[in-house]
Amino acid sequence: MTRQAPSPFSPTFSAERLKLLSSDILQAKGMNQEEANSVADALIWANLRGMDTHGVSRIPMYMRIIDKGEMNPKASLELIHDTLAVKVIEANRSAGPLAMGWASDLAMDMAKKAGIGMVMVRNTTHTAALGIYSEKIAKAGMSCLAMAASRPNMAYFGAKAAGISTAPLSLAVPGPKNQPIMLDMASSVVSMGKLLQYKAKQQALEPGWALDEEGNETTDSQAASIPLPLGGPKGSGLSLMFELMTSVPLMNPLIGHFFSGEVEAQRHCQNAMLIAIDIYQFCSPAQFQQEVAQCVRTLKALPIDDKVGEILMPGERGYRERELRVLSGISIAPSLLKTLNELALLLNVTPLGG
Repeated sequence: MTRQAPSPFSPTFSAERLKLLSSDILQAKGMNQEEANSVADALIWANLRGMDTHGVSRIPMYMRIIDKGEMNPKASLELIHDTLAVKVIEANRSAGPLAMGWASDLAMDMAKKAGIGMVMVRNTTHTAALGIYSEKIAKAGMSCLAMAASRPNMAYFGAKAAGISTAPLSLAVPGPKNQPIMLDMASSVVSMGKLLQYKAKQQALEPGWALDEEGNETTDSQAASIPLPLGGPKGSGLSLMFELMTSVPLMNPLIGHFFSGEVEAQRHCQNAMLIAIDIYQFCSPAQFQQEVAQCVRTLKALPIDDKVGEILMPGERGYRERELRVLSGISIAPSLLKTLNELALLLNVTPLGG
């Protein structure tokens, strides 16, 4: 894999320093230290894996939705449905990583007893990268499926306007050397966060990534505002099904009410589902790991496309990037650094400097 070197103009910081800043900012906005650390951990997890669109770049957005009353910095999580294998959490607009962290713990506890555990999360906010929760479950020796739904920001296939969300999906199973095989993806060709990154850098987009406000396909990052679905009808179909499997059963519909004109329907909100399966109840860990390793060896032995250069398993690139960033630090774009430092000074916490 060829790694793109960070820009020499982008300062680099340790994961610990970025976590401290993130936690300090969140505490200054009303979170307690433990909860702020948990949210910061989720952001840094993404940065370390190279998913900078879901890392500390989300801090300014979190500040905006807290100020608008769309995220509750005081966690208020309630268990409103509780059975042997299915539970529902009412998040009351609490931070997504807090709701999803509890959901993953509950799902694993249920799976240990019943073989499977499903937790649905209602009325939360930005969940951060779903991979952090599926990885956690896979490292505990279980398989995981996680999905989330949000307000419309992506075009439905055939439409020239946003009608569904860039709804994410993550699947994970235990892997060799405690490194899960983990898929973590959006249902769009490119995430909204990546569009914003390209916009900040004034960098041209790839064809087929996005539409402008008039619904015309564009490669101009300054004009792009609506991501296109991954695989056309496949991506938009996935996103729709996530909405119908999470938001609608939870009676917290997002898509169907978005265009109603009601103020509440326009607010930031997410719903989610997380399923844990205790696979070692019906197969031994050794047998499972042997078969996973055999599957990986088989795929990696296939003829390699020279244009790609290497055959990688889901999540493998992220683990490699994590190893590099733990040693060399996390590069922060100058514009983001400026924003984070301004927020820090405004909230009377120690800035990054640089």
